[in-house]
Amino acid sequence: MEGEGREGGRGLMKIDELCEEDVIDWFEQVSSEAGVAQSRTLRKILQQNYGVEYLKQWLGDVNIHEIPDDFTLQSLFTSLVPLSSHADFEPFLQRIADGDPSPCLTQQPINTLSLSSGTTEGRQKYVPFTSHSAQTTLLIFRLAAAYRSRVYPTREGGKILEFIYSSKQRKTKGGITTGTATTHYYASEEFKIKQVKTKSFTCSPQEVISGCDYKQSTYCHLLLGLLYSEEVEFVTSTFAYTIVQALNQLEESWEEICYDITHSTLSSRIAIPKIRKAVLKLMSPKPGLGRKIRRVCEELKEEDWLGLIPKLWPNCKYVYSIMTGSMQPYLKKLRHYGGGLPLVSGDYGSTESWIGVNVDPCLPAENVTFAVIPTFSYFEFIPLFKQQQHYYSSTSSDTAIHDFLEGQPIPLSQVKVGQQYELVLTTFTGLYRYRLGDVVEVAGFHNNTPKLNFICRRKLVLNVNIDKNTEKDVQLVVERGSQILSDQSGAELVEFTSHAEVSDQPGHYVIYWEVKGDVNDSVLEDCCSAMDAAFIDYGYVVSRKANSIGPLELRIVERGSFNKILEHYIGNGAALSQFKTPRCTTNPYLLNILNLSTLKSFFSTAYA
Repeated sequence: MEGEGREGGRGLMKIDELCEEDVIDWFEQVSSEAGVAQSRTLRKILQQNYGVEYLKQWLGDVNIHEIPDDFTLQSLFTSLVPLSSHADFEPFLQRIADGDPSPCLTQQPINTLSLSSGTTEGRQKYVPFTSHSAQTTLLIFRLAAAYRSRVYPTREGGKILEFIYSSKQRKTKGGITTGTATTHYYASEEFKIKQVKTKSFTCSPQEVISGCDYKQSTYCHLLLGLLYSEEVEFVTSTFAYTIVQALNQLEESWEEICYDITHSTLSSRIAIPKIRKAVLKLMSPKPGLGRKIRRVCEELKEEDWLGLIPKLWPNCKYVYSIMTGSMQPYLKKLRHYGGGLPLVSGDYGSTESWIGVNVDPCLPAENVTFAVIPTFSYFEFIPLFKQQQHYYSSTSSDTAIHDFLEGQPIPLSQVKVGQQYELVLTTFTGLYRYRLGDVVEVAGFHNNTPKLNFICRRKLVLNVNIDKNTEKDVQLVVERGSQILSDQSGAELVEFTSHAEVSDQPGHYVIYWEVKGDVNDSVLEDCCSAMDAAFIDYGYVVSRKANSIGPLELRIVERGSFNKILEHYIGNGAALSQFKTPRCTTNPYLLNILNLSTLKSFFSTAYA
């Protein structure tokens, strides 16, 4: 299926006409013939974009239409068109932004450009967005909902408490609309179809979603979610962080929300006229509901808000959000709020393309896998192998360290269980053999399409000497430190990130913590040393013992420091539902915020 319909011998059916069993039947079929579906997908991409400038510089006068064999076409494409990065497309995307109408990347006109969040590399990037982007978003949402409904059936006509947000759409000097991919989707016809055609409906009107002030929108999401508290079937947002952020705000705003529900008013903090008008239109005095919510919140406050979600939304079946990668640290808090409700991980995608769907929603979020949808893009996989190198030091004997070697990219049909790969995309929207930078591991297969575990972003690596620690490594280390923090002081780790400080020699790792609660310095010293000792990367251990990497430093920052980082990204055009705190960073602006907010600093004694 490419958005307009589906293939498979049954003719075409529009997405908005698909029932749950139809969409599952479609995916079961294309996943059973994943290799063939991938060959067809590549052919369609190349046929649709035949003659565009980017491809012509590599394919020359090769006529795609005259190559009848799909295997030959795949071989020709991968042998002539090189692997690429975003830098290879930036000149073309800038021309599009400046108003160049020539078919440089696609034969379809690109009237919209998405902006990446910028949390990985510190700057936002243009990514093509077309009707295909919105259609695949709608389809994966329908497909994921169908699999969830098999495990957690919901009531017809129920409501969804969705913490979703748009940012401002802007125009480039060439008249091209820019904004986040989620913003484009929420403004699309496909989102309107979702609102009308699905069994459940979001609590908040479009004016709240597109309000462009996340604090005002969050208050209204909470207010309307509680107004319809008996009807809410599940709670969701793009990322787990956003749900935690919203429920933190509820802890502070519940009394004001209760007043608004009781008296059919709206807090003066809601200053955007279109939001006020839309929300007040849905309100009517509900003193009984206001008293009930107030009573529940008073009890919750005494219990540190344990089980907040099922106690305020008693018919809620589950919490649904992306919970992998940099979102895993929020699972503990989400489970606290969820009080035993299932946490169902959302699906796997990027600004460039959707990739895989969660077909096993009953699995714990830590064990989730994503079945690749072989019609969305053409996927290649670069095998990553650990190699042993030798490190010589004046203070140690010949020692082996681990690093990664890359193999040649292979098609989806050749991947192996247990192997790690870097993903490569060729998309309908004009990206060809694009290295996404995500490292995944094949966990198994759904029919004949691979099920992927997301491992990490390849670029997010701490490195001083011969060491290489990914964001996943950092998360595991921080979990060790935060457990000591909790056990010895009862305090809570709110947020964290890390940085490899190399301005002084020897270089060392810095981990920034924002902590809720009072903690003795001795506890923080223990946390710091425990984290330093918890890194298992051989290059790091050897370098620490040889003093070619200095002691790990733990910096404690003021409460609210990470919110300043959020405000920075949102001020630059990101939406709250797109934001991810980077777990490893070199961004000077972000580091400046944290360094200016540092209250105290500790150094490890693990290798003293």
